[in-house]
Amino acid sequence: MIRIALWLLGGVLLGGIVHLTTVLWLPELATQDAYARLSPLAQVNAVTAIAAPTPDDSTVPFLDPAFAMAICRYDLGKGPLKFSVPVSPAYTSVSFYTNSDVAYYAINDRAAGRRVIELELMTTEQRSDLPGDDEVTAADRLIVESPTLAGLIVIKALAPEPGLMSAAKTALTAAKCVQ
Repeated sequence: MIRIALWLLGGVLLGGIVHLTTVLWLPELATQDAYARLSPLAQVNAVTAIAAPTPDDSTVPFLDPAFAMAICRYDLGKGPLKFSVPVSPAYTSVSFYTNSDVAYYAINDRAAGRRVIELELMTTEQRSDLPGDDEVTAADRLIVESPTLAGLIVIKALAPEPGLMSAAKTALTAAKCVQ
């Protein structure tokens, strides 16, 4: 009886190790991550609208049809990026991802407290090259440090009713992502 219990315990432990290893290794093996799917659709350092999902097709899986979505594929190799998006009537969010799909910053219209979300995106090295006037930097602009030179900015605007989708899309078309 003890021998059977030990075999069962060993099988459960081995199964757990294989399961955890597979779950942790699988993201490294995935070839169709968000960056790979969206890179062909978007120009570098420009905002591109993403088509609304349909029952048969969606650019990114599990998109909510109540949100209008746009992306900016950025490259900070030539310098910092200036980003701005006017807020939509209902809700606007901006999320920042590295080229390996790691989220490192997010802000929404309520946290920004303004009618326009404005910020500068740069690497740590580019930020250290800024002039040392901390009062101007802290008071006048929001600076986000990117851990990588390339990545994605995902902009979403909520349309709580189908009739407000045009207002949400208008807010996204006015977004700017320039060096």
